[in-house]
Amino acid sequence: MSVSTDARAASAAQGLSCRNCGATYDLLPIHACEECFGPLEVAYDPLLLAAVTHELIEAGPPTLWRYAPLLPVGAVPDSRVDMGAGLTPLVRADRLAAELGMRALWVKDDSANPTHSFKDRVVSVALTAAARFGFDRVACASTGNLANSVAAHAARFGLSSVVFIPSDLEAGKVVQTAVYGGTLVAVSGSYDECNRLCSELAETDDFAKTAFVNQNVRPYYAEGSKSLGFETAEQLGWRLPAQVVVPMASGSLLTKIDKGFGELVSAGLVEGTPWRVFGAQATGCSPIAAAFEAGQDVVTPVKPSTIAKSLSIGNPADGPYALDAVRRTGGVMAHVSDAEIVDGIGLLARTTGIFGETAGGVTLAVLRQLLAAGRLDPDAETVIYNTGDGLKTLEAVSPTARPTHVIEPSLAAARAAGLVS
Repeated sequence: MSVSTDARAASAAQGLSCRNCGATYDLLPIHACEECFGPLEVAYDPLLLAAVTHELIEAGPPTLWRYAPLLPVGAVPDSRVDMGAGLTPLVRADRLAAELGMRALWVKDDSANPTHSFKDRVVSVALTAAARFGFDRVACASTGNLANSVAAHAARFGLSSVVFIPSDLEAGKVVQTAVYGGTLVAVSGSYDECNRLCSELAETDDFAKTAFVNQNVRPYYAEGSKSLGFETAEQLGWRLPAQVVVPMASGSLLTKIDKGFGELVSAGLVEGTPWRVFGAQATGCSPIAAAFEAGQDVVTPVKPSTIAKSLSIGNPADGPYALDAVRRTGGVMAHVSDAEIVDGIGLLARTTGIFGETAGGVTLAVLRQLLAAGRLDPDAETVIYNTGDGLKTLEAVSPTARPTHVIEPSLAAARAAGLVS
């Protein structure tokens, strides 16, 4: 579906593998293991990975599809559902680093994607897979950003879409989803209840030919997040950062950035230098961070209550795998209050010019907390991820982001306000 005509190597994807028992399957629209009901993820042929070169990637388009050989679908350019997501800015945050007492800090700003969040990456891959498998409609349960992206991609490519959201979602995200003209269903309940409803609908005849992007094509959907890790390494000159701080909702983004780094090492595209992964959550929905703090492997579901609605998944599917990634790499998980989130949004904006949504405020606030506690190295090169645009979550900052002065249109009024001497 893309207009790109670049020549690409075949994908290195060789099948699906159960993350629990290791059972293998062909590349099919399935997401749960038949043996143990564990989640499936895409496995890659190490020999094909080793055939991928810097030159091959750099000759590709300026989108996530430059990494097509490292993704499960989309090796044929005309098969891609591609709105141009990816290759977003990696911003050197020197003023922010100085304020925090850090040596080298970068912000990977995914608000620069077509619908202004990292979800454009996962949707592009998921809908490309859906087209390959012959689905004629796409659907999702969403905390907002995924809803925006699914509706927009469906509109661009003439697909039917059905999107389910909690009824208390931020107004900006509701409007952005509705404007694309698909079916938008507000559910009187949490994201977890929306997701459960989608699971039930997927089993009905009416939805038999519908691709639920974060369910029956989830293994492909999740792989799109790896491109954030790939781009970070490429934009740093084909090397890995020492530390990354990643916001967590389901935990999938964190696990896939970590997986992406590992695949780059396996492919010989970067040196295998150590990296540490840190996870960030809002206190009002922090089941993964709470499990980490308690030294547990099981994530206990919670009822979300936070302004960070994009991270409000009370029963995170990838929580245990996020715990594994953080512990394996020597990282830490932490959570922050709503007040700290708002402060984090403001600090990011006034030192970098990046207006992040509430998830970005969570990430920066956790970074600051970990630095203060001595749990993150201020001298190690660090990348933090801003996954969405602050214009989507104006409610969080509108009470405090106000005019500094309100004056009459006269020089006398300006002088009285202290604007001129």
